Amino acid sequence: MENSSILNQMRQDAVKIFNAGLEAVKPEACIHGCCRLENDTFFVNQHAYNLDKFKKIIVLGAGKAGASMASAIEDIFKDRISSGIVIVKYGHVKAHNRFVPNFPNANFTSDRIDLVEAAHPVPDKNGVAGAEKLLKAAEEADKNTLVICLISGGGSALMTLPAEGITLKDKQRTTEILLGCGADIHEINTIRKHLSRIKGGFLAQAVYPATMICLVLSDVVGDDLETIASGPGVADEGTFGHCLEIIETRGIKNRLPKSVINHLTKGNEGLFPETLKKGNPVFEKVFHKIIATNINALLNAQKKAEQLGYNSLILSSMIQGETMDAASFHAAVAAEILATGHPVKPPACILSGGETTVTIQGKGKGGRNQEFALAFAIRIKNMENTVLLSAGTDGSDGPTDAAGAIADHTTVERAAASFLIPEQFLRDNNSYFFFDKISDLFKTGPTNTNVMDIKVMLVR
Repeated sequence: MENSSILNQMRQDAVKIFNAGLEAVKPEACIHGCCRLENDTFFVNQHAYNLDKFKKIIVLGAGKAGASMASAIEDIFKDRISSGIVIVKYGHVKAHNRFVPNFPNANFTSDRIDLVEAAHPVPDKNGVAGAEKLLKAAEEADKNTLVICLISGGGSALMTLPAEGITLKDKQRTTEILLGCGADIHEINTIRKHLSRIKGGFLAQAVYPATMICLVLSDVVGDDLETIASGPGVADEGTFGHCLEIIETRGIKNRLPKSVINHLTKGNEGLFPETLKKGNPVFEKVFHKIIATNINALLNAQKKAEQLGYNSLILSSMIQGETMDAASFHAAVAAEILATGHPVKPPACILSGGETTVTIQGKGKGGRNQEFALAFAIRIKNMENTVLLSAGTDGSDGPTDAAGAIADHTTVERAAASFLIPEQFLRDNNSYFFFDKISDLFKTGPTNTNVMDIKVMLVR
């Protein structure tokens, strides 16, 4: 087979492997895999809930996978559901004949559950309106209510309900600064929780004394329930003091709105209530079940890789740190495979997942996966038959319409033919336009799931 044919086949294989990963974390299958209704008993694995004890069932939630999760729950409970509201990202309302536009607030309605579309990652007024409606529904729950809470990645930005004295504009500006300064999701959500009336356990407080079952699709490294969507139903170990430490470490105090600094400072002085902590009685009737994680996706992707004839290895589902550093490490692994056949012999497939961060220095457009692919391409330009697909499982990478990008050993050469200088695009954080110009953006559209990123590296 000619080199160009080999390369094209490898690129196609990378997409097939990525898609196999997605299949393993589709919310409908994941929910039906762990939840079932037998007569009047609802099971979450072996946890049983007698529905005769409840007068009503309500569904609450937020996240990019919210529409698919709501659809699955409605399939299980059908007309037993009294009402519900789930906040999803614009365009992430799954195509389903039961979801019909309900103007003027861009809400979508199923048989029983309202789906409100809002902005991500920077919140907007629809997110605030949806969160207010969700909190009101939560506060109407009583001891005879069963709350099914559907949480997935993106829920923190979508479920925006600013604390007293904080405006939506303040939250938007704070979010933009946190996303651009290199802070990881744990740091970002620690601050988000302390600027919110619904995160950091406050949703659990609102539904108390109702029983709440939280079904969670994890989009954070380590599957930390406190961090996923900023833990609306979970006790929080973070404090106002931790927030101030993060701000100091990241050097962003003078850039944040004064109202945000004032609120966190007063909270640290005890003038505002802390997020809810372990031992609080509101958590006694709250149960969490993580229904899918990044490793589930990687394991299924690995099966596909082996079916396609690759010697495969899952490097880690917990890749973190600066994107360019992670890209350099992956390139070093590719070089080792070509030179010594370690850690696996070619044809090799190295799989990894997680969520890296980008410290923005330039004024370009891109996302962490596109930046990863660009940095990787620069480092493997002389490694023949090396391919990388790096993409977000939610179908979106940063503020772009691409899930990520595909790079190979010809990327730099093809860019030069179009008078593009890869290093210049990388310095300007302009990876989107780089890959757009050479037709190597990877676009999936909304996938209705979200378990961080998948990187498929193939070496022959």
